[in-house]
Amino acid sequence: MRVLFVCHRMPYPPTDGARVRAYHIIRHLARSHQVVVAAPTRSPAEREAVEGLRQLGCDVLSGPIGRTAAIARMARNLATPEPSSMGYFYSPALAAGIRREASARPFDLIFAYCSSVAPYVAELRGCPRVMDFVDMDSQKWLMVAGARRWPLSFGYRLEGRKLERAEAEIAASFDLCLCITPAELATLRGYGLPAATATGWFPNGVDLAYFAPSEAPYDPDAIGFVGRMDYFPNQQAVLAFCDRVLPRIQAVRPAASFTIIGAEPSRDIRALATRPGVQVTGTVADVRPLLSRCAVSVAPLSIARGVQNKILESMALGVPVVASPATAGGIEAVPGRHLAVAGDSAGMVEACLNLMRHPEERARLARAGRALVERTYHWDVAMRRLDSHLAPVLAMARTGRQDIPV
Repeated sequence: MRVLFVCHRMPYPPTDGARVRAYHIIRHLARSHQVVVAAPTRSPAEREAVEGLRQLGCDVLSGPIGRTAAIARMARNLATPEPSSMGYFYSPALAAGIRREASARPFDLIFAYCSSVAPYVAELRGCPRVMDFVDMDSQKWLMVAGARRWPLSFGYRLEGRKLERAEAEIAASFDLCLCITPAELATLRGYGLPAATATGWFPNGVDLAYFAPSEAPYDPDAIGFVGRMDYFPNQQAVLAFCDRVLPRIQAVRPAASFTIIGAEPSRDIRALATRPGVQVTGTVADVRPLLSRCAVSVAPLSIARGVQNKILESMALGVPVVASPATAGGIEAVPGRHLAVAGDSAGMVEACLNLMRHPEERARLARAGRALVERTYHWDVAMRRLDSHLAPVLAMARTGRQDIPV
């Protein structure tokens, strides 16, 4: 079948959470179908990345998004019912390319990845349509609104409310809507969707061969954090950790260090590198060497939705995780068995020190975490679950198709 896969970011290379999930879905679909990937680009590197998708056998449509134009579209949407995030991810050139492609040769299936790409396929009808919301973004922005001061709090709350309405409308117009966890699915179903709209969830996965435990010794004084550092929940978590947790750990273990591994660190995050024991790496080609040397990987976010890849990848590497309840909630893990969970700064200090002091406890959590990922979060497991949801939709596609109006 001929499948259109529309993504809000160029899904190659698969170096962060959004790209990782999209890439593995595309790779899986490309094994059985002719896949046309459509995604905007924001840099020369992203434009060059299309070759990685072509190596999977995919055709690729792309269109540029300039920063000034994106900001202008976001600002314009402030006065309309349309969420600003949809303006941010919209490329007129890409939209035109999708219309031309659909007109020249209709698609058998449309797969939209994240709500922000819904405008690209709003007019494409006549074949089954799948929306993978991943996280319900509306709820994330409403949570961020509660953590920001006015006027940012007002802006995030407005965006969250707009997205709630948009998500309900989008879901009602698709044949199948998917999410990343049962909790996200519960939010989606709470919108009161039409009976004809099927829903389901499937998890993220981990490349277990790539994220394999290292045989090199670890540093018992090293703590690590992985995540994009232009993302507010990550910034908030790291700043709080450096203010409230790390100094108390260093009071007991003066050699304790904290490595912040992630692209695009803000000015406030870069400034943390002036503190004793703190390293801010910025973009790295490979997180594995830096993370594998750590005694502990921390995920202390107070705002978290869906599945945190930082937890899965740390577990796969055999690095035990200390997480906040919000971060751990998206993982099918038992606190104390597969990872440590700490609800406040004092608990985070205690949990980190426990693993830094006791190599046998660290080894136990490392083994249990790796076993959980092998059992539950292998990409083959995730794709089998996706297949079970797609089977009825693909059967619809095989029964026939109308021409897609453009």
